[in-house]
Amino acid sequence: MATLSSEVLQDDMAVALARVMATANKRARELGVDILQSFVTITQHFDNGLLWRINYGSKDYIHQRGGDLIIEVGGDDIKIKQVLRGQ
Repeated sequence: MATLSSEVLQDDMAVALARVMATANKRARELGVDILQSFVTITQHFDNGLLWRINYGSKDYIHQRGGDLIIEVGGDDIKIKQVLRGQ
């Protein structure tokens, strides 16, 4: 396990994203997603507060459409707000 430097730990955005990713990854694993075999994208948006949208898709996204898992996590409370499955 790597030890994070004090510089990283003082970066509020880095720490918040780490918490968001850990929360989303836990739920994704519970839902059967192989995170290491996923193409992961993260976007932020503002809809009644800060939300982070983590998308777990196929690494072969050109030849395989659909089947993505999208997890939205609140930026203020780091709680899952919504889970969506693509078809």
